[in-house]
Amino acid sequence: MSPRLTALDALHRSLGATMTDFAGWDMPLRYGSEREEHLAVRTKAGLFDLSHMGEITVTGPQAGELLDFALVGHISALGVLRARYTMICREDGGILDDLIVYRTGDAEYMVVANASNAQVVLDALTERAAGFDAEVRDDRDAYALLAVQGPEANGILGSVTDADLPGLKYYALLPATVAGKDVWLARTGYTGEDGFEVFCAPADAEHLWNALTEAGADAGLVPCGLSCRDTLRLEAGMPLYGHELSTELTPFDAGLGRVVKFEKEGDFVGRKALEAAAAQAESNPPRKLVGLVSDGKRVPRAEYAVVSPDGTPIGRITSGAPSPTLGKPIAIAYVDAAHAAPGSAVAVDVRGKHEPVEVVALPFYKRAR
Repeated sequence: MSPRLTALDALHRSLGATMTDFAGWDMPLRYGSEREEHLAVRTKAGLFDLSHMGEITVTGPQAGELLDFALVGHISALGVLRARYTMICREDGGILDDLIVYRTGDAEYMVVANASNAQVVLDALTERAAGFDAEVRDDRDAYALLAVQGPEANGILGSVTDADLPGLKYYALLPATVAGKDVWLARTGYTGEDGFEVFCAPADAEHLWNALTEAGADAGLVPCGLSCRDTLRLEAGMPLYGHELSTELTPFDAGLGRVVKFEKEGDFVGRKALEAAAAQAESNPPRKLVGLVSDGKRVPRAEYAVVSPDGTPIGRITSGAPSPTLGKPIAIAYVDAAHAAPGSAVAVDVRGKHEPVEVVALPFYKRAR
């Protein structure tokens, strides 16, 4: 089966992008140097095509109640034009996906799922909607998604819209006109920098990309691919489904128990299992998610074993890469709780050689505010 193409596919190829199959989509991996793209986002701005993400609209008088039941968060309490990071779990507490939910109206929400899980999330929400006066609609073909991320994002976007960007709070959105096109504009992102995500009609994507590119030319805006998006989110300590999150793990395993809202009224899928997971995480967590930093040159990669100083296996790497910002290799790993304290000296088995690393608190990088 051929990969799906975003509305910007021809444009990416005209820019010389290296393309890759990602979650069934043909996506730009990089346009040139992934390190330069990464550093542009940290110091100036980057422009991303994120049209592979899965948008699902939930509407109706009981849309909020349905999402309270289907997801672990208290979604009905979300204010109109606000967003929330949350998760959808199985009955056994395992994570099906992590999500951002935007409340676009009194009785309307947009759920944005990871590309690899969009169908799973759509199917689960549809099944869980039984008995609620609400409709679940697949809107994946209704949107293209662009992101402008970095310190210069505000000025670049501000030059092509009259929307109140300074007044738009983090994890909020508004309907706006950008370069003459109607969009949803959200102050969200996955890079650790300030920035915006622009939900638009696929037919408008190329016009908006070109307008933003022109607006950002003097500010150092560069097109960015999935490769630098991964190193940016890694430095920011943000989890990636299939790496830090999976159906074998609960939000509490991942150190993200804060997203589970037990105080909301009524039952929700996975509540009983998650209550047990919460109790274990508080009293006797088997493993914890930590950061690792190496002063060496060997890069810890996903699935490499983490070992104690005496060589005993104590965990595994979930994500690892050279950090362009820190200038040294970094990784996220699940390790035995006894070795999870910041400052602990452990090692990573890199092709048979034990590479010393230090346990650090996440995130590795936090932008100045």
